[in-house]
Amino acid sequence: MQLSSMEDAINQDNIVRFIDAFVEKLDIEKLGFQVLKLQKEGRPGFDRKVLLKLYFYGYLNGIRSSRRLERECARNIELHWLLEGRRPNYHTISDFRKHNPDALRNTFKLFVLFLKDMDLIGGLTIAIDGTKTRAHNSKKNNYNPKKIERHLKRIEEQTQVYLQEMDENDRGESEPKVKNVKEKLERLATQKIRYEQLAHQLEQSGEPQISTTDADARALLVQGQVVEVSYNVQAAVDEQHKLIVATHTINRNDRNALSDIALEAKENLQSEGFTAIADKGYHNGREIETCQNNEITTIVAESVKVNSNEHGTTPDYLVDKFIYNSDEDTYICPQGHKLTTTGTWHKKTRERDSYQFKKYRTPTCKTCPVKHLCTGRKDGGREIERSQYADAVDVNKRSYQKNADLYRKRQEINEHIFGTIKRVWGFNYTNLKGLKKVNGEWSLIMTVYNIKRTAKIMGVEELIEKIRSWEPKYPPIKSGKDAHRPNLAAIIDLWAIENYKMKTAA
Repeated sequence: MQLSSMEDAINQDNIVRFIDAFVEKLDIEKLGFQVLKLQKEGRPGFDRKVLLKLYFYGYLNGIRSSRRLERECARNIELHWLLEGRRPNYHTISDFRKHNPDALRNTFKLFVLFLKDMDLIGGLTIAIDGTKTRAHNSKKNNYNPKKIERHLKRIEEQTQVYLQEMDENDRGESEPKVKNVKEKLERLATQKIRYEQLAHQLEQSGEPQISTTDADARALLVQGQVVEVSYNVQAAVDEQHKLIVATHTINRNDRNALSDIALEAKENLQSEGFTAIADKGYHNGREIETCQNNEITTIVAESVKVNSNEHGTTPDYLVDKFIYNSDEDTYICPQGHKLTTTGTWHKKTRERDSYQFKKYRTPTCKTCPVKHLCTGRKDGGREIERSQYADAVDVNKRSYQKNADLYRKRQEINEHIFGTIKRVWGFNYTNLKGLKKVNGEWSLIMTVYNIKRTAKIMGVEELIEKIRSWEPKYPPIKSGKDAHRPNLAAIIDLWAIENYKMKTAA
């Protein structure tokens, strides 16, 4: 009986062979991976390429846990071949992902350049969307001013109940009962100090909420009225083969996210410009103008208009029925009257997003016979507001109206990507803490998605041949600011205990 070799056990079209070829092609230092220096004592550290191969293999097969990856190294024949029998322990595996988030992002960008060089990316139409991924922070450990106020109110109520019990104890109850009440009061006092400190932290930060396990995580609207403490993963997807060309993770909603992901896609593709498609959650005048100023044509669905003086307005007199004359800077109402402006710029803030606008009015509103159909304002007449970004919004609106069929392709271009990653692969959460580290993990996930999809398009053997003959051009290394913050819960608890000791000693 002839025994087969390890090489024979791995088929030529096994994707593990592409992982090996791709990582061997990389210059680890140019991508920004931490290179361990040989110490005088102890064993040398693992080659960074070994750990990168391990993570690519793990995520390709739905294995994210460092302990599970350690076990797979001992029993998995494909990993035996890929790592040449090396078996890093879980701590080494975990530290690699944790310490190299920027390098993982750079690796994703380099693979996008490879796809572009292979003509797998058209670069003409890019669909943009986002999805929420659960953070390593429970709702219980996420606070806003109202939640803190409720806790403080409950503590005050409980304190009064226990004080009343102490009064009853003083009139004849046993000593153990008194001691028990005193312990409860002390615990409530410590909790009160903790919530007061949380309120102070919120006030100092200017943020609307605070998370104590993962300081960068935020409570975001996931679907309908469902709120989860999570991150918002952004992705820009090319129309040609539905490959991801840009990705990053944020901790806010989509409203202020369009230009960042669009410009990242332009940089990754080294493009002169393209058409960006996004749903109404991205509709923001400032973001649309920024894209247009950078040669990116936007097709963003228009959000529902909200106007403070449209209460009582009938459909025939909504703001979009008023015609703007750019030469005269005036509006013409459906009745043919001209609304003019004094030219004064006013300031408005919406969701911490400030912008300027001008007001347009006409004195003929007072005598207009259809005033009651146009506005619900009893004093004065109809008032139109025009934002500083209105010109860009109008350009986007015309693009949206002319390209309705193209916009309808948005869902088939990008939404199945998140369905595959979250529902099929189960990657709907992160165990990493901090925006920077979560960015690194999702860059790894998106790289793996592109690898899988490219292998289906080209075939593994052809893909290996292409990667071996490819000469990579490394983009400049960009390291984001370290988003790591100390554990707020531990700091606040320590502060509360020490403060309480000082108060009781006094």
